[in-house]
Amino acid sequence: MDPKLLDILACPITKSPLQLSEDKSELISRAAGLAFPIRDGIPVMLESEARTLSSDERLDK
Repeated sequence: MDPKLLDILACPITKSPLQLSEDKSELISRAAGLAFPIRDGIPVMLESEARTLSSDERLDK
């Protein structure tokens, strides 16, 4: 994922910054408690496609 793109993307729900997951397959919004998938290099920023973060994932920084 292009770092410049990550700098301009924000959570569609909370408008907070996103973090790239360690395996680079998701964009994490800790504020919303959601992980948005990245498919074929394209972030899918739909709440209906996001998975809910576990309690441990929400606290992990």
